[in-house]
Amino acid sequence: MRVLLVYPQFPKTFWSYEKVLELVDRKVLLPPLGLVTVAAILPQEWEFKLVDQNIRPVQVEEWQWADLVILSAMIVQKDDMQDLIVRAHNYGKPVLVGGPYPTALPEEMRAAGADFLVLDEGEITLPLFVEAWKKGERSGEYRSEGVKPDVTSTPIPRFDLLDFSAYDSMSIQFSRGCPFQCEFCDIIVLYGRKPRTKTPEQLIKELNYLYELGWRRSIFMVDDNFIGNKRNVKLLLPVLQKWQEERNYPFAFTTEASVDLAQDQELLDMMVACRFEAVFLGIETPDADSLSLTKKYQNTRDSLSDAVDQITAKGIRVMAGFIIGFDNEAPGAGQRIVEFVEKTGIPSAMFGMLQALPGTALWFRLEKEGRLLNNNAGGNQTHLMNFVPTRPIEQIAQEYVDAFTHLYEPHVYLKRIYRYYLKMNAPSLNMKFTMPDLIDLRALATVIWRQGVKRSTRWLFWQNIWGILRHNPAVLTNYLLSCAHNEHFLYYRDIVKQQIEFQLSAGQKEEVAV
Repeated sequence: MRVLLVYPQFPKTFWSYEKVLELVDRKVLLPPLGLVTVAAILPQEWEFKLVDQNIRPVQVEEWQWADLVILSAMIVQKDDMQDLIVRAHNYGKPVLVGGPYPTALPEEMRAAGADFLVLDEGEITLPLFVEAWKKGERSGEYRSEGVKPDVTSTPIPRFDLLDFSAYDSMSIQFSRGCPFQCEFCDIIVLYGRKPRTKTPEQLIKELNYLYELGWRRSIFMVDDNFIGNKRNVKLLLPVLQKWQEERNYPFAFTTEASVDLAQDQELLDMMVACRFEAVFLGIETPDADSLSLTKKYQNTRDSLSDAVDQITAKGIRVMAGFIIGFDNEAPGAGQRIVEFVEKTGIPSAMFGMLQALPGTALWFRLEKEGRLLNNNAGGNQTHLMNFVPTRPIEQIAQEYVDAFTHLYEPHVYLKRIYRYYLKMNAPSLNMKFTMPDLIDLRALATVIWRQGVKRSTRWLFWQNIWGILRHNPAVLTNYLLSCAHNEHFLYYRDIVKQQIEFQLSAGQKEEVAV
């Protein structure tokens, strides 16, 4: 049995980081963890090949080789997903689809002609498919009927199927689910509100496998809320710290967490000791009324700016997500987000217009109110809202474009990250010095040339370097990394502006035609 695993292409997004990846000669930020986990769950006597369309397209001989094609995707990958189904059928190959997009919108997969819909979490539904396949069935739909798998039984992902040279970071997962009830979030729909975790020993085995395969770069802990089960996280971290110490901290970790992380100083210290270097926070908006309306109550209990400062003071770089377009939002929301980001200094502020994702409480509320539009959620920062908002969409979109453009104006950005890194404490880990490789040195030289010589930011760039060397030299590497990130943001803000303005123009033309 020969299985071709194909990961559909992403459009350009905030996280695609093309211009940063070009600096270090890599193609993609993160690998398809879902597909390599699928490969581990399926019978190991089967043969597997994996093609990530974000690296290269599937070759003719690979289509011909396969007995079965498996596709997994998020909603933002839907266009390439549907195209891949057609291409596989053109070669006479049956197609199995799974993952967040098919699980949320199975009707689109049926319409696209997928042969097998293996939905929900694969630990339960993939064995059902295997049993049916062995019986000779060549189509079917499998769901877990609300049952959530025990992830302590999840096998080690087949990381050996990946082309390590193409990825900037690796992905692993400790937990699934989140205890909160944010109205717009599909995580609690897909994975539930009771976080399930792997065992510390289980996660260490995954790290050992990556280490044995030669991986030595960063790792993104893809948990949608790493601290959703704090008790189990605190059982993991001492084991992880010991593992890191014994190997001279080969991995730098990044993850996602709720803002209440800032209130647990013990947990923060434990994460720092394991070399967690960055965390993504879903801040969404500084508007307390909008947070309450969308049931993100955990963000209303303490000062959001204080939370950012507390995490930063521990030496963990904060990334954050922001949303504009909540119901009954007062005009000027975009500017209020800008002011919050400028106040806290957050370097990477992901910003988008609110989307109603299928299956969420927001989706059902808007459907009941008759406000959902025909187009589905795009899941990208270049999409207009997929429902009728409570204030004019033109006003929201203009605030969004203005805010995004301002946040990543080169001079504004450099001033902000300078203020941010002056207040960051650099953790002191007992790490032996290792020489940076030639690719990283070349990337550094390129950033220095572009921002410190070629562009109008040259004086500010060098002024900031001097200030950091004088006042907080231990964070110089962090500062330079954020400078490199702006190579992407500078490019991507123009894409956001062009795409949003195009969609507004197209919408206005449709209204005139009607």
